[in-house]
Amino acid sequence: MGQRPQRGRVYRRCGCSDGNGKQLGPWCPQLAADMKHGKWTYWVDLAPDEGQRRTRRRGGFATRAEAAREMAAVLDGELRGVYENRRTTVASFLREWLVLQKVRLAPNTYAGYRACLERDLIPAFGHHRLLDLRPKHIDEWITTQLAAGRGKATVYRAASTLRNALNAAVRSWRLRYNPAKHSVPPKPRAAERTCWTPEQAATFLHHGTEQYADQLTDLFEVMLGTGMRRGEALALHWSDVHLMDRKLYVRWTLAAVNNGELTFGEPKTEASRAWISLSPRVTAALHRQAALQMNAHPDGTLEGLVFSKPTGAPLRPQWVLTQLRRRTTEAGVPRIGLHDLRHTAASIMIAEGIPLAIVSKTLRHSTLATTINLYGHLFKDSADQAVTALASALDRAQESRLRAVPRGDDDLPLAA
Repeated sequence: MGQRPQRGRVYRRCGCSDGNGKQLGPWCPQLAADMKHGKWTYWVDLAPDEGQRRTRRRGGFATRAEAAREMAAVLDGELRGVYENRRTTVASFLREWLVLQKVRLAPNTYAGYRACLERDLIPAFGHHRLLDLRPKHIDEWITTQLAAGRGKATVYRAASTLRNALNAAVRSWRLRYNPAKHSVPPKPRAAERTCWTPEQAATFLHHGTEQYADQLTDLFEVMLGTGMRRGEALALHWSDVHLMDRKLYVRWTLAAVNNGELTFGEPKTEASRAWISLSPRVTAALHRQAALQMNAHPDGTLEGLVFSKPTGAPLRPQWVLTQLRRRTTEAGVPRIGLHDLRHTAASIMIAEGIPLAIVSKTLRHSTLATTINLYGHLFKDSADQAVTALASALDRAQESRLRAVPRGDDDLPLAA
């Protein structure tokens, strides 16, 4: 029987050059005289790709055994459809993965991922080789973090981010399995948000009109009257407002990233880019802002942001939040955050009996399930109505059946 053809080789080479500046590589005379000179390298022939020969060559290994193991891993990976590079660390892989995510993530989401990597994941796991990371390393870190008092939501986000990154390594054939697949703790239940009643919302808006009558008063009116997200309202441009049609279009969102740097980006989801209908109250608020800005411009034109500083720059979200909290205290209503204005709008719509599908469409959720998960707890009365209606239907059906069934001899026809 013939021998199997050799598919790879391990050898030493160096970076020395001859008199013409050409590298000597594996032919350097010092390699034979000094065993510590140069580094180990391997080359291996891979299966042809579309008829083209492929050769993989990697160098820089400290020992022959290390280079041989890497070459064997390449051949084994070719057989299994996975290429595992033993020199890749978790830190280098996570940073490479983060760069690839930047093009598809919103700026604030990308900033959150980067902070998670640099604050938690890389200090905890970055020194491990990617191939040496095991579930026990992740489980031990999670246990230690929770025992130290870290928030469950923070630990969950870090572990979930690691799982997502390692899923990408599996998809790109750099790992055979994801060591974080079963290590992520259950997602903590979100705290129930405080929502105003219609009376409390009206009290707050009336206080703003009576005491301030400024652009923040109109901003809060727009947010409560449409359910817009904070970033969407602060990024609203006059070019996207159609007062005659009582409509506006959500095209931009404002986010604070990199220590408060304000950036404009696309809305949260594809469903978020949509038209919003305007109630007479919201239309009146936007008309007031239009009048103020047209009076401020010599040519009487509307341009730029609907809500902005006198210079035209966007309002800082943290400053708007501070003003909201100050005014809630003055009005004597429960303290809430800017995003709670959106939840208040949803809760009022649900309390008024608006069908859930319409509420979901108004809030521009991607799916109806999102609306149910967020606001299902508000449907207690609806659940009572549903089971009561079900019981009534069964009662009516039973009564109808009893009336249709003959009762005793009295119901039999008389003999001729």
